[in-house]
Amino acid sequence: MSAAYLLERAWVDGATRDGVLVEIADGRFSAVLPEASPERTGAAVRLPGLTLPGLANAHSHVFHRALRGRTQAVAPGGRGGGSFWTWREQMYAVAAVLDPDSLRCLARAAYREMAAAGITGVGEFHYLHHQPDGTAYDEPNAMGLALLEAGWEAGVRVTLLDACYLSSGFGAPPQGVQRRFSDGDVDTWAARVAALPGPARVGAALHSVRAVPPEQLRRWSGPLVHVHLSEQRAENEECLARLGATPTQVLADAGHLHAGTTVVHATHLTDGDVAALGSAGVTGCLCPTTERDLGDGIGPGRRLHEAGVRLSLGSDSHAVIDPFEEMRAVELHERLATERRGHWPAAELLAAGLRHDSLGVPDAGRIAVGARADLVTLDLASPRTAGTGADEATAVWAAGPADVTHVVADGRVVHTAADRADVGRAVTDAVTGVWRLVEEAAR
Repeated sequence: MSAAYLLERAWVDGATRDGVLVEIADGRFSAVLPEASPERTGAAVRLPGLTLPGLANAHSHVFHRALRGRTQAVAPGGRGGGSFWTWREQMYAVAAVLDPDSLRCLARAAYREMAAAGITGVGEFHYLHHQPDGTAYDEPNAMGLALLEAGWEAGVRVTLLDACYLSSGFGAPPQGVQRRFSDGDVDTWAARVAALPGPARVGAALHSVRAVPPEQLRRWSGPLVHVHLSEQRAENEECLARLGATPTQVLADAGHLHAGTTVVHATHLTDGDVAALGSAGVTGCLCPTTERDLGDGIGPGRRLHEAGVRLSLGSDSHAVIDPFEEMRAVELHERLATERRGHWPAAELLAAGLRHDSLGVPDAGRIAVGARADLVTLDLASPRTAGTGADEATAVWAAGPADVTHVVADGRVVHTAADRADVGRAVTDAVTGVWRLVEEAAR
């Protein structure tokens, strides 16, 4: 499969350039030519606007998409309010009813929403493994395979971050719906993950230090691992009380701080934690829209960056699916926390949004010969983007998913502006179907 596009403006080699011809062969860029000659560009498809490489969503729990608009409202005697822990009970009600078919339907719709927002690769932090009573499906990886199939159907690359989840908290056994999450021990979990088919893009996740006891953490090692870290103060306090160490120290003692580690959230850290994460060269995945939706707090993003932590971004619980908002929220949250402006240049925030390497895809996130052919084109004439400079500041400070007009992933057109209404209908149908299952289960 081959194609050629003439990009009106494009982000290439860390700068915006005009009139960039890209040629694609077998899903990769075979030529990238700024200011190409008219003879070469004659047959190319014109893409007006600002074109970026494909964006990465480094942390997703795709089934949480069913919760949007149903857990945030606050009204006297109504739903909403509370904390992360009360929100979790509502999330568990959804987790209890999904099967491979309903999960695939919901994931396909949510991944299409991601594609419509310019996301071409997603790290799916997956722990909904088994049947509601904890027994395995006939195909032990049926739920994970449903997610991989949904990604292919939606045109988004899914890295399945299959999560080990063994405890309801610091050694306590799984309770209720958590039985679906657990394989019993780390060896059984690792064996199930190893049975996933070879072509699948699979990484590993250790849910958290509260969900995987230290002795189990020490029994596994791998080159690519994602883990929730210090998302909640209560988790930190209990970790100190039970294990005499911070979650970062527990991970370090178990051998899980290295360049292949991605720590998700990293919100409540000591100075020693920041230094240890930076020295290890980990990736820190911030999820600002989820962290503020759940009232988790504002993490020390800039301090982590200066210590040597590489920044990536995720939409996590999908309170919104808007990678542009995730980028600018990193800066805006720091402004609120410090009461001053100017922590992050737009180019650094855009680079965070383009980081696919923590998902095991180092050849994406740039428009360059040999890289995966991912392109996200933004309308420069919308009420949001008009007059904003048509450069990286437009992407970070002005744009939103409604400005995405054309998306290519691995050389394949996966979204155009004409698809928006159909994406909305698909999400409506999928989410409505999930809540019908929740209501039936409650009867």
